Amino acid sequence: MFPILGTTLGSGCVYFMKNSLNDIVQRALTGFAAGVMVAASVWSLLIPAMNYSVGLGRLAFIPSVVGFWLGIMFLLVLDHSIPHIHFFSTNAEGKKSRLQRTTMLVFAVALHNLPEGMAVGAACAALLQGNNSVSASAVLALSLGISIQNFPEGAIISMPLKANGVGKHKSFILGVLSGVIEPIGAVATILLSALIVPLLPVMLSFAAGAMIYVVVEELIPEMSTGKHSDIGTILFGVGFSVMMSLDVALS
Repeated sequence: MFPILGTTLGSGCVYFMKNSLNDIVQRALTGFAAGVMVAASVWSLLIPAMNYSVGLGRLAFIPSVVGFWLGIMFLLVLDHSIPHIHFFSTNAEGKKSRLQRTTMLVFAVALHNLPEGMAVGAACAALLQGNNSVSASAVLALSLGISIQNFPEGAIISMPLKANGVGKHKSFILGVLSGVIEPIGAVATILLSALIVPLLPVMLSFAAGAMIYVVVEELIPEMSTGKHSDIGTILFGVGFSVMMSLDVALS
């Protein structure tokens, strides 16, 4: 529940901030989120996945590589199937639909929140199964890291909605709804991992691949297109450092 708490608190900014977020702030927050997701993919998911498969010797990388690519392909299919639109874009992606722009904006954020929920779920599943590669503190670090980067994400979706004429309450609710997919993805991943225990390293790396897809396909273009792209790059480094530090300090 930590990740959706971050989204909820961030969405609540519509009640305290009068103006919409300017481009520089949005690029900075997007860069921070991208940095957190990349660091989480490496330290909290891929490394534990390979440690879990250490019994395979030099082939310990195979489950991680397979899961990583399955995660990428899964998000690729969703990206082309679900109608959505990004904040810095005027053209909708996915299947053609008559959905309102606000709805497609929520879908866009929900798409990249799904792998975050799966990441927490996979880490929790590893902990529940007694995997020594993942500790309770490491799961806490992952949850806190994603929660921290979800705070600005909640603001990124709710503030522009309010600026475009959507009421405060509706903007807040839509912001929260964009994060509801995270606990759903987490629980689904835990249940699946419990049913098929040998797939745990694949599930860990699957979540990593899905998050990396979101970072490269969505977040990096958003933070680097147009002027003031340096701020996004700098905050990417900050986000990466924060997540890396949390994982090491709390492990």
